[in-house]
Amino acid sequence: MVSQSCFRIAIRIPAFMLKTLAPTLLLVLPNSCLLAWGWRRALIALLAGAVTSLALPPAGVLMAPVIGFSCLVWLMDGTVSRPEARRRAVFFSRFRLGWFFGFGYFLASLWWIGSAFLVEAEQFAWMMPFAVLLMPVGLALFTGLGAGIAGLFWRDGWRRILSLAVFLSASDWLRGHILTGFPWNSFGYLVADNLALSQTASVVGLYGLGFLVVLLAALPATLIDSTTRRQAILPTAIACVAVAVLWGAGQVRLTAPVPTAAAEVNIRIVQPSIPQEEKWRPENRQMIFQTLLDLTRAPLGGASVVGLPQIVIWPESALPFLLTREPGALYQIAQALPEHAVLVTGAIRVEAGDGPASFFNSIYVIDTDGTIIDLYDKVRLVPFGEYLPLEPLLTRIGLTALVNAPSAFQPGLTRRPLTTAGDFPSFIPLVCYETIFPGLSRRTGLGAEWLLNVTNDAWFGRTLGPYQHFAKARMRAIEQGLPMVRAANTGISAIIDSKGTAVGRLNLFQSGVVDGVLPGAAPTTPYARLGDIVYGILLFLSALAFFGPRYNRRSRKN
Repeated sequence: MVSQSCFRIAIRIPAFMLKTLAPTLLLVLPNSCLLAWGWRRALIALLAGAVTSLALPPAGVLMAPVIGFSCLVWLMDGTVSRPEARRRAVFFSRFRLGWFFGFGYFLASLWWIGSAFLVEAEQFAWMMPFAVLLMPVGLALFTGLGAGIAGLFWRDGWRRILSLAVFLSASDWLRGHILTGFPWNSFGYLVADNLALSQTASVVGLYGLGFLVVLLAALPATLIDSTTRRQAILPTAIACVAVAVLWGAGQVRLTAPVPTAAAEVNIRIVQPSIPQEEKWRPENRQMIFQTLLDLTRAPLGGASVVGLPQIVIWPESALPFLLTREPGALYQIAQALPEHAVLVTGAIRVEAGDGPASFFNSIYVIDTDGTIIDLYDKVRLVPFGEYLPLEPLLTRIGLTALVNAPSAFQPGLTRRPLTTAGDFPSFIPLVCYETIFPGLSRRTGLGAEWLLNVTNDAWFGRTLGPYQHFAKARMRAIEQGLPMVRAANTGISAIIDSKGTAVGRLNLFQSGVVDGVLPGAAPTTPYARLGDIVYGILLFLSALAFFGPRYNRRSRKN
């Protein structure tokens, strides 16, 4: 408890200082950014990115992006290029600023990844500095690309803000799709701690929300423009009105009644809270399994309703052994389950063939008689965590995947909803990392009534990581209008309704259960129906707003 309190204080101190100093900073920063040169410009860009990350969970400082993105605009304003300078030189001058901004943003928000390398420190600790530094280096290339292209369309007034929002959000979209994609901490998550503003994702999705965040947060940068007072204030006033409208619309959605589920069932989430360094020790196998069984048998509590069928959920790779090779374990599970219940659990699955055995990170659905009635193999694996890209090459220099079972995992073949016995509603399974991808949660055409995320965040201890991961699961519920049930080994576990509100929750490193009735699904949201088409429409309208006035002026001259 002491360490958790210290962690919260460490997060809140910079957040409190930022809120207190924000008005003064907005007066001092413009000249500092515009007049800075050389390494000072790079340092300010890096710090601006780090400040922006304070809006991410768990700090949730909404003023942080206003300061961070405004600084980036002023730095780009101060990038002086000769009129005859080639477009390549203009691009790279803004690219460098965007890269330093992105490096600061990702370094400040993803440093916690290094803690995973300390779980088995004797084998992986040497890799930690490379992971902590090289990941932000690579991710910042996308931010640099967005800023560089925006710089090619830089204009006076609000149009430069629009170009920045368009190309930074587009670079976020690319980051979420190129190679295997990594949309962690996309700019849309900067409002993830504000449920009212987050409701906008049900219409425009994560990337559309990121576009709006950059646009509205950067518009106050126009306050220093050398125009009339009215023209300088107007963009900021519009931004304030837009934020108020989005917040009000979100509040209306939040206060609307939550639909009743088509098939009412009790949900029990089991959170055993097993430290990662203890999980795979052979001497702990029986203790861990018994903890799971005891929590499954615990008396009904929370908001559960007596007499309803029950779905019991264990977290990702909950079992410290191969379930299908332990028939006695299936019998014990059947004995622990109450009547009219099923168990949904994460587990490692092995598939033996003529060659080496293949291992999968899977979800099993188990009936009260111990029968496995359905399963899902994780499709989107974690690079360097669950498998090693370019394995033949990288193993020569001593690199291995963090999770070995006893070899790297194989990806599943297809994504599909899982069904359970009887009248239990079907669900879309998301194993750990899969929940960060908006497209994997799409409900259209699948007929699923809820989302399930099983995960194991014990790798990251009491850091920012588990809070950020929980925010992403909550965003998927909002986007799709589906309830999300999240079972984590060490937390955060929760039953989340279709608006992102946690109706039952266990925090980090709490052992216990979350009991409740599965919330109902909301009507299909625009984003669930159309996906990123809505975001594409936003970009098209932005292009009309940017180029339309110039086209009209040329038409009048002609």
